[in-house]
Amino acid sequence: MATIHHSPIPFSPLCNPKPLHHHHHHLQSPFPKLKPSNLSISTPSRVAIVEHKAPDHHQLRALLRLASRHRDLALGRTIHALITKSQHHEDTGEITHLFNILISVYLKVGRLFDARKAFDVMPFRDVVSYSSLVSAYAKCGLENNAVELFDEMRESGIEPNEHSFVAVLTNCIRRMNGRLGSQVHGLAIKSLHWSCVYVANAIMGLYVKCGCLDDALRVFGEMPERDVSSWNAVILGMVEDCRYSQVFEAFHDMRMDGIDGDRFSLSTLLTAVSEGFSLVEGQAVHAYALKVGLELDLSVGNALVGFYTRFGCLEDVVDVFQRMPVKDVISWTGMLTGFMEFGMVEAALEVFDQMPERNSISYNALLAGFCRNGEGYQGLELFQRIMENGVEISDFTLTSAINACALFSDKESSEQIHAFVVKVGFKSNPWIEAALLDMCARCGRMEDSQKLFKNLVHEESFLVAWTSLICAYVRNGQPDEALSLFHTILKGNDAVVLDEVMLATILGVCGTLAFEEMGKQIHNLVIKSGGSSDSAVCNAVLSMYAKCGNLEDAICLFGSMPQHDIVTMNALINAHLLHRQGDEVLSIWGDMEELGMKPDGITFLLLISACKYTKSKSIDTCWRLFHSMASSYKIESSSEHYAAMVDVLGYWGCFDEAVKLIHNMPFKPNALVWRALLDSCRLRSNITLGKQAIQELLVMEPQDPSTYVLVSNLYLASGRWHCSEKVREEMRGKGLQKHPTRSWIIHSKIVHSFYTRDRSHPQSKDIYSGLEVLILECMKAGYEPDTSFVLQDVEEYQKKDFLCYHSAKLAATYGHLVTELGQPVRVVKNIRLCGDCHTFLKYVSSVTRREISFRDATGFHHFKGGKCSCGDYW
Repeated sequence: MATIHHSPIPFSPLCNPKPLHHHHHHLQSPFPKLKPSNLSISTPSRVAIVEHKAPDHHQLRALLRLASRHRDLALGRTIHALITKSQHHEDTGEITHLFNILISVYLKVGRLFDARKAFDVMPFRDVVSYSSLVSAYAKCGLENNAVELFDEMRESGIEPNEHSFVAVLTNCIRRMNGRLGSQVHGLAIKSLHWSCVYVANAIMGLYVKCGCLDDALRVFGEMPERDVSSWNAVILGMVEDCRYSQVFEAFHDMRMDGIDGDRFSLSTLLTAVSEGFSLVEGQAVHAYALKVGLELDLSVGNALVGFYTRFGCLEDVVDVFQRMPVKDVISWTGMLTGFMEFGMVEAALEVFDQMPERNSISYNALLAGFCRNGEGYQGLELFQRIMENGVEISDFTLTSAINACALFSDKESSEQIHAFVVKVGFKSNPWIEAALLDMCARCGRMEDSQKLFKNLVHEESFLVAWTSLICAYVRNGQPDEALSLFHTILKGNDAVVLDEVMLATILGVCGTLAFEEMGKQIHNLVIKSGGSSDSAVCNAVLSMYAKCGNLEDAICLFGSMPQHDIVTMNALINAHLLHRQGDEVLSIWGDMEELGMKPDGITFLLLISACKYTKSKSIDTCWRLFHSMASSYKIESSSEHYAAMVDVLGYWGCFDEAVKLIHNMPFKPNALVWRALLDSCRLRSNITLGKQAIQELLVMEPQDPSTYVLVSNLYLASGRWHCSEKVREEMRGKGLQKHPTRSWIIHSKIVHSFYTRDRSHPQSKDIYSGLEVLILECMKAGYEPDTSFVLQDVEEYQKKDFLCYHSAKLAATYGHLVTELGQPVRVVKNIRLCGDCHTFLKYVSSVTRREISFRDATGFHHFKGGKCSCGDYW
């Protein structure tokens, strides 16, 4: 990737000038300067001004209204001069009234400076004078000046009216100043203004903004009268307080009170639906919007686009968007997000290009969409454009850019992004801090990830960073380190709260290691903490039991779950697939069809794979499933689906169909497809076709050692040891090494790992002695070591030494030494079990009369009485 050029970060000054003091000549208007109207100087009103006779107060009022209507600053200033000259000859009440209108004119044309100047020269001020300026200061963000003027009004003996209270409460809402707001609330009660619906609404708005919903509800319950804004404040408060179940009750009560919802009500309801409800409730809101004529309202339309993006289908999103008569940047951004959410990246880019205007939120939506769809490189390119075009960046922008870099997994790019974040000072943000840690881990910078975790600054980012580091260990094939980190942090900090993501992650680690005891403890923790209703956590528990070989508990948990989503069904299908129970998988699929559950791509990948493990040949079923993906469920077949099909066809010996399928693929077959064919050729000893697959694989992945291992195993399966040896020599000549084989067993809450000829275990002497005894007993029963599975270039006698001490044999022997009689020995291996170890374990189960549960990369092998559940096909 090209070096990212950093342009200066644009700075947008906020409307927040220095607080006003008593030296009012320093005042600067925060409003935009407006041009005077093009009123003709020949109008009768202007003629009256230049006549020798000064206009009376009736004419001055009329002129002020004219200046206000046409936003004529020059006319307003002329009248200001006339009022000042005539104020000594007019009634004081009338002069005050004229000045109040004049202040209103200045504020309307955006001249806060002139309004304050007029206020300062007023001989007499009333509540209207003060309220107008307090409201203007609050709206502009000059909160301190608003409060100072409100206090000055009270000190001068002028009692606030409802407009004054609304103005100062609006100021408190903007500042989220609940303490001052409660004092104003008390003053409103004392002066009896709290009963005014506008004041009560402002008080409720303050409490909602400050997160005090119960106080807002208390005010609402005491209101003598309510309007739609009162109900909207309650509904908004419930949404922000996540009381989604009460939102529709409040809306129902509002309608029973004779008040129809407005655009704000419906937009808020749709937000509640998106956060805590489902499609049915949202469709009900949409129907109500149609009934009251608000479906085409801009804010309601935008909310509907967001809702259908989350719960509907793409057609619903497009339909709402196209029907909207007026669209703003939010509408276009919502449509862009919708396409991204449904995986249509190109369509989202077209929307982005067609947008009549864009803001930083639009760019952020596109950047986040790239990340959501795994387009890390495009995300980084967009971030570079954002910087070059001077678009304002935020914490969200940087977090998305970091996530894009993590997806791209390029170390150099990650270092550039990291340096930029540190340079601009955004590292102080907790979410960016956690994202940086995850990026480093995904880009091969584990040491930097560990340093970031050790030096975490923000408590808020701790849980996310902790989860990210654990996930990084899992991705790197270090589940032991992941579990160790989990234990270390949990033991050293009793106050740590485990969220759903962490629980699902650590349950996944337990499943990977087959650490059922730890998984059960976490399951109990989930039940005690009330998390058993969370579908993601329940799905993780189900998957954990399945990977630990406890299919019974997995099925039992499935039956107790209150609801099942497609992830749950996939987890159940995979549980049976791990135990090679293809017929049970197809039975589950039949139940899903009857219930009308919509499958996804993963479902079909599992279903197709299950056709390998049915009691009778199920090629027709497999083809029917494959074709129904597109015809019935509009799911496009990926390379993974084609590879699964080739694997099934090869498993049942249908090589002609497998080759025809590969040749008719709509895209070029990748290494996954050819590897599936090669593995099937190994299983059925099809050397001729296997050679074709070998040629394709060596072109695609000449440096992948697993390819050479598959080729070697193909020759071994057909008894061509000489060819197998030549492949190994070529592999060694290129400096390629087989991925380290590891087997392990859980005992006394510790993971005991073994590698080939490993003597690092504290009990290695006992293990090796026990293994020698087992080998002798098995040889007496007919076992003969098959040295063809030794990949090292050594003498024949040395090959037997290598073979006898494979990791699987060491782990199984240790299991027999430490497991109580009558209990099965449970072993896990990180790759496929070799043929010699498979044969050896069958003999061990016979001579020891012990059951061995062995999980490798293909699933479970259950050895019992000299036989294996896989039928010797794996």
